[in-house]
Amino acid sequence: MADEFAKGLGILTTSGLAWMVLAGWYFTPSFESNAQLITAAPPAQPTVWDQIGIFLTDVFLWFAILGALTFWIGVPLIEQAREAWANRSS
Repeated sequence: MADEFAKGLGILTTSGLAWMVLAGWYFTPSFESNAQLITAAPPAQPTVWDQIGIFLTDVFLWFAILGALTFWIGVPLIEQAREAWANRSS
């Protein structure tokens, strides 16, 4: 189970860092305002590269959340279910 925990932590930290960097670039108009990361609006006229970055911001956020939950909850539940199924028939 330590293997799954490490994989989930790795996904959470790397995707979370990528999300924070991209959200800082695209959703922080100034560091003096209260609108940062989640509450700020995206740029008014984004270029193609800006649109890709904004899209990847959402991808990294959801990958961090779902990836960590998959390895911390989903994989252990599946392994326990397989083990219970194998022990049930014997």
